[in-house]
Amino acid sequence: MNIALLSHDAKKELMVQFCIAYKGILAKHDICATNTTGRMVNEATGLPVSLYLSCAQGGHQQIQAKIAYSELDMVIFMADPLVSDPEVSSQVLQIINACDQYNVPFASNIATAEMLIMGLDRGDLAWREVIRRRNK
Repeated sequence: MNIALLSHDAKKELMVQFCIAYKGILAKHDICATNTTGRMVNEATGLPVSLYLSCAQGGHQQIQAKIAYSELDMVIFMADPLVSDPEVSSQVLQIINACDQYNVPFASNIATAEMLIMGLDRGDLAWREVIRRRNK
């Protein structure tokens, strides 16, 4: 499965800790991430991470395109609900909308991310492979 990781600045350490905790599961899958988040995850875990631009430079748009082309099976975006910048809030909303439109499982907090990652490990997301094959 292809998993995208994104996080706001205040949640980057939480993302790193999440990836350390679930490294065994994540290692079985392909991971991509926006630049800073991906580098931090890679440095802390040793997991290979395909890097995209930072969100400020358009990384969220690269992730959105991958969602639209059925190239992602899960998106974990550790979002900071206290961010007051409307542009940053808009980026999160755009990712959520893309995931909703293309039926891609999405987590915006640690509780939901853990549920998705455990489901992934159990095989609950195998239906994503059918979607991906159908859209090719």
